[in-house]
Amino acid sequence: QVQLVESGGGLAQAGGSLRLSCAASGRTFSSYAMGWFRQAPGKEREFVAAISRTGISTYYEDSVKGRFTISRDNAKNAVVLQMNSLKPEDTAVYFCAAGSEFPSRRQHDYDYWGQGTQVTVSS
Repeated sequence: QVQLVESGGGLAQAGGSLRLSCAASGRTFSSYAMGWFRQAPGKEREFVAAISRTGISTYYEDSVKGRFTISRDNAKNAVVLQMNSLKPEDTAVYFCAAGSEFPSRRQHDYDYWGQGTQVTVSS
């Protein structure tokens, strides 16, 4: 069992930065690939980024490549999403998720989800 709690959301101006953190409980954090997803108002939840168990491999949705960076610290049971050059279209609730053995863009590959943190980017 893994419990996930996101933090770091808030309001930013276009071009600004925010750093989202996801704290995980449990002693098996390093056994899970981790992902970030987001859901904008009126839209379906979508993939943002994923990272392998060791942190060596990362994957990004095309619209965030070069702007967002996912990383993890297995010693601290944490995963971070650094978001730079923010755009108004990045406005959404951001969710942290813990999955199975390999990172995935598919939501159903993730077993545990946080409650989400709101990110609002003003133009």
